[in-house]
Amino acid sequence: MRLPNGYGGVVKLSGNRRRPYAARITTGWHINDITGKRIQHYQILGYAPTRSEALQILARYNNYPIDGETLKLTFREIYLRWSEEKFPTISHSNIKGYRAAFATCESIADIPFHNLRLNDLQSVIDHCGKNYPTLKKIRVLFNQLYAYAMKHEIVAKDYSSYVNISKYKDRNPNKNIRSCFSDSEIAMLWKHQNDPYCQTVLMLIYNGVRVSELLDLKKENVHLSEQYFDVVDSKTENGIRKVPIADKVLPFYERWFHDCSNCEYLVHTLDSQHFTYYMYYNNVFQPLMFRLKIDHTPHCCRHTTISLLAEAHVDQTTIKKIVGHSGAMSLTERVYTHLDIPALLDAINRI
Repeated sequence: MRLPNGYGGVVKLSGNRRRPYAARITTGWHINDITGKRIQHYQILGYAPTRSEALQILARYNNYPIDGETLKLTFREIYLRWSEEKFPTISHSNIKGYRAAFATCESIADIPFHNLRLNDLQSVIDHCGKNYPTLKKIRVLFNQLYAYAMKHEIVAKDYSSYVNISKYKDRNPNKNIRSCFSDSEIAMLWKHQNDPYCQTVLMLIYNGVRVSELLDLKKENVHLSEQYFDVVDSKTENGIRKVPIADKVLPFYERWFHDCSNCEYLVHTLDSQHFTYYMYYNNVFQPLMFRLKIDHTPHCCRHTTISLLAEAHVDQTTIKKIVGHSGAMSLTERVYTHLDIPALLDAINRI
């Protein structure tokens, strides 16, 4: 059946291709100086394994026509446009997560977004070699980019909704079994309390924050006289909170605060630089654990805090407020519970 004038067309490309049929439209003409013939300029809308599917691509385009320049926007360009809107509204840790997810998409980064299909997205998942939590972040990035592209009528179908990561649910090569510090291990840390970096581990055990929250803590947000500090940047909304400073580790905070360093961060490197997680883990935490013959990750400190608070019969609402948990909180706990610093201090001082 002949297609209407101006509708576009479908051609079969030469060679052995997975998607040999190309849906295309005419975007202009030029005159060949030698032959004097008019030559068409084409814009490829997409490729398909069958003529029927290529005609569907053409039909979708004619229902929602897009200008030629928009059709050329690559996955990378859509990501950059989306990130300009998204990043100012989310936390720094979330931004780092999205950037890491995008870094795994290099194989499709320069493909026109309009030409991407499920196989392209699934290939990123199947061949990036990442663990399950990272795959979830990549899929979320796909979801976000397709929502942006559909909002701006760049695509008409969301292929990201069909991306499958369930078969990798048990694959987590970097997973560490999180466990609590034992009483004897905590006692061992107290024996080395004069070591400034050993102090940071005790600070983590007695405050329950994520290690990134301690490393990103600026002195301007530490209130020594009132015994609390403000977490102003966190993974979750409930992570933005006031954290009490337990009496037994208050001297450690005072030592780091008044160490005569010109660094704006409370905990810092020997040369007064900001710690990244990997710097802290590789240069401080891991060597310290090895020296003391203790086998734990930084997150075990947070796990220990929660366990110690529960053993001290601190109620669950207060525990969640201290450590910044949101998912397990009821609506009543989130909306109607307003715990002041003295109540939080009383709780943390029980451990």
